[in-house]
Amino acid sequence: MVSKTDDIPASVPNCNPVDLADEAGDGAQDGRETSKTSLKESCGCGHSADTAMGFTVKIQAPGTEPFDLQVSPQEMVQEIHQVLMDREDTCHRTCFSLQLDGNVLDNFAELKSIEGLQEGSLLKVVEEPYTVREARIHVRHIRDLLKSLDPSDAYNGVDCNSLSFLSIFTDGDLGDSERPLVPLQPQNKDWKPMQCLKVLTMSGWNPPPGNRKMHGDLMYLYIVTVEERHVSLTASTRGFYLNQSTTYTFNPKPANPSFLSHSLVELLSQISPCLQEELHCPAKEKCFLSVIMLKDTQFERIATPFQVYSWTAPQVDHAMDCVRAEDAYTSRLGYEEHIPGQTRDWNEELQTTRELPRKNLPERLLRERAIFKVHSDFAAAATRGAMAVIDGNVMAINPGEETRMQMFIWNNIFFSLGFDVRDHYRELGGDAAAHAAPTNDLNGVRAYGAVDVEGLYTLGTVVVDYRGYRVTAQSIIPGILEREQEQSVIYGSIDFGKTVVSHTKYLELLEKTSRPLKVQRHNVLNEKNEAVELCSSVECKGIIGNDGRHYILDLLRTFPPDLNFLPVDGEELPPESQRHGFPRQHRHRLACLRQELIEAFVEHRYLLFMKMAALQLMQQKANKDTKTDTPAITETSETTSESNADTTQTQTTASESQSATELATDSTSPTDNGTPAASQAATDGEENSSKPATNGPLDLASTQNGECKSPLEGKELEESIPGLAQAKELAETLVAEDGSCIDPKSREVVLNACKAVGSISNTSFDIRFNPDIFSPGVRFPDDSADDVQKQKQLLKDAAAFLVSCQIPSLVKDCLDHSALPMDGATLTEALRQRGINVRYLGSVLEFVDKTPAKAQLEHFYRIGISELITRCAKHIFKTYLQGVELSALSAAVSHFLNCFLSSFPDAVAHLPPDELVSRRKSRKRRNRVPGGGDNTAWASLTPTELWKNIASEAQSYYNFTIQCDSVDQVVEKYGLQKITLLREISVKTGIQILIKEYNFDSRHKPAFTEEDILNIFPVVKHVNPKASDAFHFFQSGQAKVQQGFLKEGCELINEALNLFNNVYGAMHVEICACLRLLARLNYIMGDHPEALSNQQKAVLMSERVLGIEHPNTIQEYMHLALYCFANGQLSTALKLLYRARYLMLMVSGEDHPEMALLDSNIGLVLHGVMEYDLSLRFLENALTINTKYHGPRSLKVALSHHLVARVYESKAEFRSALQHEKEGYTIYKNQMGEAHEKTKESSEYLKYLTQQAVALQRTMNEIYKNGSNASIMPLKFTAPSMASVLEQLNIINGIIFIPLSQKDLENLKAEVQRRQQLQELGKIEEPTEDSPLELEDKIPID
Repeated sequence: MVSKTDDIPASVPNCNPVDLADEAGDGAQDGRETSKTSLKESCGCGHSADTAMGFTVKIQAPGTEPFDLQVSPQEMVQEIHQVLMDREDTCHRTCFSLQLDGNVLDNFAELKSIEGLQEGSLLKVVEEPYTVREARIHVRHIRDLLKSLDPSDAYNGVDCNSLSFLSIFTDGDLGDSERPLVPLQPQNKDWKPMQCLKVLTMSGWNPPPGNRKMHGDLMYLYIVTVEERHVSLTASTRGFYLNQSTTYTFNPKPANPSFLSHSLVELLSQISPCLQEELHCPAKEKCFLSVIMLKDTQFERIATPFQVYSWTAPQVDHAMDCVRAEDAYTSRLGYEEHIPGQTRDWNEELQTTRELPRKNLPERLLRERAIFKVHSDFAAAATRGAMAVIDGNVMAINPGEETRMQMFIWNNIFFSLGFDVRDHYRELGGDAAAHAAPTNDLNGVRAYGAVDVEGLYTLGTVVVDYRGYRVTAQSIIPGILEREQEQSVIYGSIDFGKTVVSHTKYLELLEKTSRPLKVQRHNVLNEKNEAVELCSSVECKGIIGNDGRHYILDLLRTFPPDLNFLPVDGEELPPESQRHGFPRQHRHRLACLRQELIEAFVEHRYLLFMKMAALQLMQQKANKDTKTDTPAITETSETTSESNADTTQTQTTASESQSATELATDSTSPTDNGTPAASQAATDGEENSSKPATNGPLDLASTQNGECKSPLEGKELEESIPGLAQAKELAETLVAEDGSCIDPKSREVVLNACKAVGSISNTSFDIRFNPDIFSPGVRFPDDSADDVQKQKQLLKDAAAFLVSCQIPSLVKDCLDHSALPMDGATLTEALRQRGINVRYLGSVLEFVDKTPAKAQLEHFYRIGISELITRCAKHIFKTYLQGVELSALSAAVSHFLNCFLSSFPDAVAHLPPDELVSRRKSRKRRNRVPGGGDNTAWASLTPTELWKNIASEAQSYYNFTIQCDSVDQVVEKYGLQKITLLREISVKTGIQILIKEYNFDSRHKPAFTEEDILNIFPVVKHVNPKASDAFHFFQSGQAKVQQGFLKEGCELINEALNLFNNVYGAMHVEICACLRLLARLNYIMGDHPEALSNQQKAVLMSERVLGIEHPNTIQEYMHLALYCFANGQLSTALKLLYRARYLMLMVSGEDHPEMALLDSNIGLVLHGVMEYDLSLRFLENALTINTKYHGPRSLKVALSHHLVARVYESKAEFRSALQHEKEGYTIYKNQMGEAHEKTKESSEYLKYLTQQAVALQRTMNEIYKNGSNASIMPLKFTAPSMASVLEQLNIINGIIFIPLSQKDLENLKAEVQRRQQLQELGKIEEPTEDSPLELEDKIPID
């Protein structure tokens, strides 16, 4: 067992370790309400936003030596409190004040405002008298400390705890056909839970009677120590002491000997020898709870901003816990009782944080942090409320109506169910539409939130799927409940466009969003046939709240409809769509295009527009030059081209370099869904001068309609017309002047180009969509008929663009491995980044099936199939669960999983035998679960029926045919793994199962019993507010790195890390991306220990925030293994790689391109530790996979051959070594030519191997000839040097160090600067953000 402290320092870079303050117990939170947020919420490192000079103060706590603390003038006194509550020797104090020369410091004062506080001042920690509130905070804090190493909160998915196993590196092996489940959560053999107390709970004697209150009694506690001693404690204003009460007699007098202690911990260690030992055990030489306060467990304790649920858990003993019990029955969330005013007014908090000033960086940081904090609190509250609603614990506000029509208010949040109430959605698809509307609405809220227009407000919105129901949780507009909806709505329509109203203020506000969201202002007719102007869809309603704010809600049609899934009579789609069988009937009529698709489409049209203008200008020029009328170049020839991007792909780094693949994954931005909306909205400049961000490569040449041709045709066109580049420059200048060009001819050029691409303006490029086109019930005035026609065409083009450009571009990215989905989640992310909705999954799979290179896409196809099947199963599971009552939940879930995954042919549901037989069967209960039908219908489901349903669902929803009627046929036909299917369905539906080995394939008994289902969690969708400044720093840091300025890049990314910490606190997926890149830079710049430290944090964070087996976590493990190896920790590196491999097997199976990289890594490390036979198994496996996915002639395969040859050489099997190296040599020769240095290297190595083989043969012959007295030349058997192994590891992981001379460096810098200037002028037409320059100079690695 290698402990995680295996010389890995886990402190935060350049930061005093004392400052590693994390969110401690709730007590710490009381002052940190959003209104008073301090500039530096105790982030992972103690920097504040301003880098004003810090200073050091001395701090003296009772009974300890004074210590130094580094502080900054912007900090609040509150934060020193926080640091003290996180320090080992003071962490058990909560009720104290800080005093300077006898004066108490105000908690909310900034340090710079305190008189006399300077370098070296002594601050005293003074114990303050308790109040009931302080005593409760203290008890809570102590309980949190005692519990913080116990993982049960993480298993139960509460308090934002989640799992992390980095600290237990695990072993695994190659080639088991079994995929065991138990190692997913390894148990640390040395870890025994620290049992300090058996019970700590409120006593039944509370609250103190009047006469005791006047003696200062605040409350009574009841404690059972490990030694089974039962004691009663009094919390008084002066501290804690033992009293003489027992369970049945009340005697508040102090016990003998009396001992009063201000800290509960000190008192407990007096009465429990065991605890005393735990706390003061001499081996630790530390005072309180040193285990917990170890710096390296810090990251394991910090709360994540949003709850992460684990789909597996061991059987955990349920322990007594007063705080948990108390929390469960108060409607307050966590620490709300510490806040004046009791329940929180969510709407007020969400809107006031938006109104905070944002003129400069510190203000923006404060604002973003407040927004993020309120959002994560709101998401937690909404989730808890939604579960309470479905579990039947909240009274409806309309209790008389049938259950599915009920609405609820809890904790100032409004809840409604995803059913079609009052036939509101009848024309749009009934319940199916009512189920889709909340997520569409959430996407709208997200989009408007990202544009962030001052004065326009959206509701806090969270969508929760739980136990088969969809619940929408929204903050409440002040005053909306007191008035009828008809009076409130002053903009938009409440009946899908039959009656419509508008309002000038709303038009003015929405106009500001129309450009970034590409929404066109348009007129619609109201019921009196008058034209009404709107700047959104008709469903979007504007309501002015009693607080005077302008709210918009019902944003479900923010983005235009998707015509591929909306058949309209008399309208025909472009041939590209028809070829793929569109339009298709969908479940509902709310299918709309994703924002990412709109962005990509507009970007595509922009390139087209530039090309057209350029071609026309060239014609004019040609006409001038020759004075003869050449025939006009027709519109069909305007094809986009690869805009010479490949010349810019090489020679772009200084002495160090980084792989394109890594950067590609890194530069898709650390945001979770990669929408460029935020970055684009930020640059509200003209779209024509500042290119809109693009999504995915647009190197597929395409004609105006979005039909793709081969990239080559565009190339030839580019080369065949001389001077196109100059013309393009000309066009750029024309367009940039926003149509105010002097030359009428040029104006005509722009006009023609605008017309051709469907721009709404005739003088500049500007594409926007009318979201009301094809909405049933919406009518347009006659005078806008042309406009409407144009808009219809634009929508058809966008639909065709999705099918003919975006889907092929995704498949192409998968072929060249720039997109590498590993499971369902990463696959859907890849689809969505390119604007492809998941309902296209069937079409994508069909496209892959017809691709000539299908064999190289097998991994993608397999993941797609398993995603499709589990999504169909999820749809069925949703309605299946709605008929199940709470007491039968685990039986029903296990029955469903048996039907879905078990080979047992006649899975029979066990109706739960009533554990308690009721005397009188109660007649129909009043408060039934919403929509509960026949409560035992679920039991009749059979495996055959379920698979029949899955096949028909796949056909009707995804238009995809699965000809299988059992799980075993599916597994056989598509090469799936049952364990992977189990993981996918559990994650999608929120099921948590017991971690043990399941026998899916037994034909004699079902795989699951009801005891195996531990929990069912909600699946939550919410808005993720972004840290925009930090993100810009991160992006510019990446750009610098790509240009080869590593130092500057490193500084920018460090700065980004600080800002991210400032906004998000210490745990967030974007911080994880930041740390990963930093570690990589540290590594490239030669600082291996720092790389290890940063990467270790990245792994822990990825485990905690994304999940222990998320594909991202797997990759973080691989990086960490490399840095461990570089630091000489070989066994740890190997354990990390084995862990990654095990996770990879579970998530996507053996047959995946990423597995080749993993196995090459493992093989190399094994080669380094001279485990040659084992090493060969892994390297040969990698060779097979590389050959399959990259093709036998790829350079990756050549490298694989070389690695195998090296191991054979070490084993002195020269013949096999020669064979492999020859293969590699042939590939190099054919791909790179004789002169290339790789070919030369390979040829040298071949010569060397031949000499060795000859020498060996000679020696053997000599032995045969002369027997024992032969004179033997000593043979050279080389064990590989660590340096050579590390060099190969770097190469396969895409890190190449290129030896450059000083002259090379200068040329390179000049070249990079020249490019930068060109780019600033916008001459190089390439999406800078999303296509990172490849940083590979000499050695192209495929």
